[in-house]
This record gives sequence, structure tokens and C-alpha cells, in this order.
Amino acid sequence: MRSMNETSRQVVLVVTAAFLVPTCCLAFVPQSTTISSRHVDGSALDAVPTMIIGPMIKKMRENRAKKRMPMVDDSEARGQAPGLRVGGNAWKWPPIWPYDQNFFTPNEDIQIPNAPSQMNPMQGMLMGGMQIPDTEEAQNTEDKNVETLDEVKYWGEEKVDTKTNLDEDAAARLTRHYAFYLQDGMSILEFGAAEESYLPKNMKFNRHVGVGLNGKLMDQNPSLTDKLIVNLNNVIEEKGVDSDELKMLASEPFDAVIMANTIDFLTHPREVFKSAWQLLKPGGIMIVPFSTRKAYADRFERAQTKVWRDYNDDQHMWVAGSFFQFSAGNGWENLLGFDISPESAKNNLENNGPLSMFQKGKDNNIYVVQASKAFSDDSIDEENPEKSISSRMWMLPTMEERDKQLVVPRLGRVYRRTRNPLQKEVIADHIALLPTVYEALIKMDQFSFTFEMQSQLAADLVLDPDFKANDEQMIALKQGLGLRTPSPQFWKPVGELTGAMEISDKINLLAYLVPRFGSGNPAQEDALTAFATGLKPTFSVIRSKCPDLPESDVQLLGTELLCAEILFPDRSTKEEFATWLGSMTEGDFKDILALRKQFNDEAKQELTAFREEQAEMQRQREEVQKRYKEQVAKARKERTMAFNPKSGKFEELKKN
Repeated sequence: MRSMNETSRQVVLVVTAAFLVPTCCLAFVPQSTTISSRHVDGSALDAVPTMIIGPMIKKMRENRAKKRMPMVDDSEARGQAPGLRVGGNAWKWPPIWPYDQNFFTPNEDIQIPNAPSQMNPMQGMLMGGMQIPDTEEAQNTEDKNVETLDEVKYWGEEKVDTKTNLDEDAAARLTRHYAFYLQDGMSILEFGAAEESYLPKNMKFNRHVGVGLNGKLMDQNPSLTDKLIVNLNNVIEEKGVDSDELKMLASEPFDAVIMANTIDFLTHPREVFKSAWQLLKPGGIMIVPFSTRKAYADRFERAQTKVWRDYNDDQHMWVAGSFFQFSAGNGWENLLGFDISPESAKNNLENNGPLSMFQKGKDNNIYVVQASKAFSDDSIDEENPEKSISSRMWMLPTMEERDKQLVVPRLGRVYRRTRNPLQKEVIADHIALLPTVYEALIKMDQFSFTFEMQSQLAADLVLDPDFKANDEQMIALKQGLGLRTPSPQFWKPVGELTGAMEISDKINLLAYLVPRFGSGNPAQEDALTAFATGLKPTFSVIRSKCPDLPESDVQLLGTELLCAEILFPDRSTKEEFATWLGSMTEGDFKDILALRKQFNDEAKQELTAFREEQAEMQRQREEVQKRYKEQVAKARKERTMAFNPKSGKFEELKKN
């Protein structure tokens, strides 16, 4: 029989353990389990369960093991360094940049933005028919009198002598990983360089340039051949790091960019990754190692961003992967995620549960996310223009990946169909104008002007040889969209008189009109005026000859005829156009209208077919990925041999 003290101790331990279990886990405790107390007379307790939370622990371990299973197929794992956890087929991304800027701000510096205006510019002119004031808005931020971090002072003065002191085991794993992917004679660019780069000692590199704010520590780094004092958080939005010295390095691009234990301090990571892409040779690799969030929080927590403090290591891997995706999209390839933590490390992946305090091991976990710079096409591939056009959009600012995916098939379709070399040159040259167009279009995101409509308008504009995205044309575009007060001489009457047209036809009309502005040609200015003043009489003639036509078709047909004959100088005078219009019969008008609609229908069908083809290819890729995962899971379950990292050999598994 247990002594009084032994039994009491067991009750205390069980109750304490039960107290640690969150309410949501109580379902794991069997209903028949009871904890009784010793009677006053000293009689024995009822049977006390020795592990009341045993089922819960088992379940948690199973879930954790399931989440830790590498998301990679055997074909991807071959030829890669040890520790591969996320393969290239496993990453999934939202269509647009999913983060608020507060994610990349230290908690102490976060401020609260004011609510944006809710005015709807779709109520304006060509897109609706009403006058509205300008709606170009600036989102201000409330002044909370927060003393934000001075990064230059923090790293260059306050932490000038503070070293990272990466754990010895973790440093060895990182060096081994570098040795797998780097080679003698390479040129290396290191972002966030300090006193140690953890590169293999037996490798000799042609050039190794360190970039960071702590010049004193970089001077202590024996690997560096040169250094630049640059604040990586000083950026030009959506373009890259704002440093002329850094940009000059692009004249001799690098074989590899490494950035160890720096990602957690980046307030504008997308721009930093854009700069890295620009400074890499095609085929060059960017390797981004990072430690568990607790590794050096005692020294540098003030500079760590919210996303690094609040998220766990598993989430950090996916966040780091997203920086590659949203900096250059398909301009990065072979995106991989590794867990290269030493054996002495804690299991920190998905480990935020109530029992984490009991886990053994050190906070020396280390991970790597890496990718290679893809090769872009120097010219448009005649067989696959979509691929070439897409590669030219990798680094375009302003446009989200979603926008690029919508525009590419439209431009590719025209490139395939045309036999006009000039039109092909226009497509190749005007891709660079898309960001300027989208600077206006993104203001329409929150309204009923869909992303499909935006891509249609953007593609139609850049396909026009006369479109240069100059100031006059961009003002005209904003007035036509209702983002600025419409001019009374042109956009006001055009908007009021075309209100019945289908939205797709309005977009087509807008794409005809905007490139005619800003030409500096007086004849073109006269033609624009003639178009606006010719709408009423043209519609009147069509109504009189085709009384059964709906108003939307009257306006579509009238604007189409005016665009063809009046909008371009030296085609027809107003008198000649009026004479020709008067000679047209109802049958003539309806034949022209039918041809116009047939063209629209064919374009829609081709675009739909292309998208269905792309969707089927994506479905097939996902099916292959699913089969790979099933095969990997089956192989793990049925395998009899496994690699033992301690012995460096394959050994027979012991069956339980």
C-alpha cells in the first residue's frame, strides 16, 4: 500500500497536469476517469489514472508528425541537400500580395491607418454618366507619437559590437548546406552581412560583397572581399532597395545571393527580393537561411518584425517562400524549403501547444528557403508567345501576379494571330507601359470594375501603336474611368451619350479614344472634337433607319462607325461621313453590327478556350502532385530501410 505522501503527490501531479490542458482538449479525457480524494479516516483512494492526458499527448504527437511530413516527392528530393521539407510543387499562393504593412513592422512601431474613402468612381462619366469630383486619395496615418526604430543608429551604433553568435551545431548545418549549392570561383553577394558568413572554409570565391549597416562587424568577416553600407529597409516601393551603389553591382551580376538571419528584420521584404533577383545572373541561386524566432531575440528583438515575433517557424518558411513568389513570380524557379536543424534542436515546427514548456532541446533550429533565377526570353517566342510575354512581366511593378496572368493570354492571342511585324513590335515594346496603366486601374479594385475588365482595357491600350502612357493620355484615361472630373468638351458628352452600351463595349471604346490624346497633332485634336460632336447626329440617323435596334446596339454601332472614319485624321471629313451615313440602308447597318459582334464572340471563345486549356494543365499538375504524395506516404508506411544520419548508412527499421 502507498504511503500517504506518495498518494497525495500523485493526486497533485495529476491535477496539475489536467490544469495545463486547455478546455478544447478535454474531449481526449475518458468520461469514466475520476479523481477521488483520501477519506479522512485514511482509507485508500480510488484508482488514480497515471496519465490522464496521455490520449491528448498521443493525438498531439500524431498531428505534429503528420504536419512535419516533408511535402516533396522522390523526384524532387534527388539531387538536393539533406533536410528538404517543401518541394517546388507544394507551394500555394493567393492571387495578390496578402500582407498588411504592419506585418513587417516591429510591434513597438505599429500605427493605425485611417479608413479609406468609400466614394465610387464607377459613378463617373464613361463608366456611368455622372460628374464626380477627383477621387485620387491618399491614406494618412494617425500620429500616435510613436518613437520608431532608427535602423541606422540601431545597427551602426547601439548594436555595433553585438554579434549573432549562431549556435555551433546550427552553424555547421548551414555551412554544410552552403557547400552543397555553392562552388569554387563563384561570386557571392551577401545581404545582412556581419562578422561571419558560415561559408565552407575550403572554398575560394571570386568575389564576396557584404551589404549591411554594421561596418565594424563586416570588417571582422574574413570571407568578405568588399562591403557596402546600405539600409536594406530603405526602398523604392515595388521596385527595390534605394541604393545607387547597390544598383551599380548589376553591371557584374552574382552567381549567388545569400541572406542569413536577416529576413526577420526586413520591413519591405518584397523589394529586397526584387533587388536580389536583379543582381543575380540567370540561373543564379538565392539562399535565405533563418533561425527559430527565439534564437537571438534577447539581443535583437526590438528590430524583429511583427510577423517574426507572432508566427511560428513553420509559418515563417511559407512566409519566406511568398517573398520569392511576390517579388518576381515565375522569375524564380525551383523554390524549395529545408529544415536543416541539428539533432540538438527542439521540435519547433507547429509547436505552440500547452506542453511546449516540457520539450527538451535547444532553440538552435535553422531553416532555409531558396530559389534560382529563371532565364528570361530575349525575344518573343513565335511558338509560345505567352511564355515570353510573361517573362517580360516578372519584375514589373504595380501589377499583381493575378493581373499579369489575366493580361498575358490577351496579348499572346493577338501576337499569335497577327502577321503584321509592326504589331508584334508594339506588343514587345509596350509591355513596359502596363504598370503606368495599372496605377490608374488599381483605384478601381474596390468597385464593380472587375479584374477581367481591367486586363481587357490594359491589353487593348498597350496594343495600340499610338499609346505612350504620357501625361495627357493618363489624364484622359482617368477621366474616362470617372477617377477625375470629366472635361465638359469631351468626356462629359461622351459619357452621357453612351450610357446604354455594354460594359465590354465601353472598355473597347475607351481603348480607342485614350491613345488619340497627347499626340501634339492639331488634326488629331480636331478629330477628337468631331467625334464628340458627331455622336448625337450619328445615333439619330441609325435610330431612324433601324427603329427596332435596342439603344445599346445603336450606341455601339454609332461609336464604331465614328471611330473608323472620324477619329483618325485624313480618313473622312464630317461632310463626307454624313453623306455616306445617309446612303446606308438598314441592312448595311445590321451587317456591320453583326460583323462587330462576331469579332467579339470569336475573341471571347478563343480566350475561354485558352483558359480552359490552362485550367486543365493545372488540374493535371495537381493530380500528379496528389499521386506523388500518396506514393510517398505509402512508401513511408511500407518501407523497411531508412537513412540514419548518425551512422551515415541505410539501416533496417525496427518494427514495433
